[in-house]
Amino acid sequence: MFDAEEFVNEKIEELKGQIPGRAIIACSGGVDSTVAAVMVSRAIGDKLLTIYVNNGFMRKGETEDVDLMFGRLGINYKLVDASDEFFNAMKGVTEPEAKRKIIGERFIRVFEREAKAYHAEYLVQGTIAPDWIESGDGVRDTIKSHHNVGGLPKDMDLTVVEPLRDLYKDEVRIVARYLGIEVSERQPFPGPALAIRVIGEATREAVEVVREACAIVEEELEKASKQKRMERPWQYFAVLLPCQSVGVQGDRRAYGRTIAVRSVESIDGMSAAYSKVPYEVLERISFRITSEMKANVNRVVYDITNKPPATIEWE
Repeated sequence: MFDAEEFVNEKIEELKGQIPGRAIIACSGGVDSTVAAVMVSRAIGDKLLTIYVNNGFMRKGETEDVDLMFGRLGINYKLVDASDEFFNAMKGVTEPEAKRKIIGERFIRVFEREAKAYHAEYLVQGTIAPDWIESGDGVRDTIKSHHNVGGLPKDMDLTVVEPLRDLYKDEVRIVARYLGIEVSERQPFPGPALAIRVIGEATREAVEVVREACAIVEEELEKASKQKRMERPWQYFAVLLPCQSVGVQGDRRAYGRTIAVRSVESIDGMSAAYSKVPYEVLERISFRITSEMKANVNRVVYDITNKPPATIEWE
């Protein structure tokens, strides 16, 4: 049985020897990277600088929430706005693997700049087992390149440290609970963020549409869970599809976009089953999206595909 206390104690001692100098850690505020940040901070103290990069693809209110959380954790941190840089790099890009690799490389370039300013030689990442398993290698097929694995440029000049590399999501959550981290139960959020929830080119306008839709999906499913109408899903979000369809607004023809809602149950993310969300909850989600976003969206569909054959994210 996995022992969080034993893992934390052993890993902190290991990190003390593994990182003799200064380090930065890429931290999104999610459970994986936050657990890694807290553990490394305990190992090397103020020699660690936690870096949160706003790439322009984050969820509604995310940057502000992360800022507050880092302050409560009492760690040494810095927020970096690189949204212009990321949007420029994504212009004209539509292929999912290309998106992930471009975003991964952009992250590293930002971290290299920050590491140079901080005189750090080490880059800590919250990589967990499914990340490198799905990214493939000479033996395993590439399901999808995780930005923190398949997106790492070969010419990077930082030494990568991955303290959670051998853990699965359920084990990371156990460690987070042991450490008293407030985001221990937070749903997974992909490193490429909303860029891979826009099918096609992730323009500023498209990202803003899916950002609002994701916020509605999260609000309604979390409200239904609190009201005991359903269990809170493992992961839940919206996807903006690259198609439009005819609809009606009042008595006039409308030609709007389509949002797909995705909600799944899982333990470690390696497999998943679609959530049996009550119809009245789905109806509420559909009503809010099509009424609050009627200038952009006139159709909402629900994804009832398991993993496998699908993956959890659409890209």
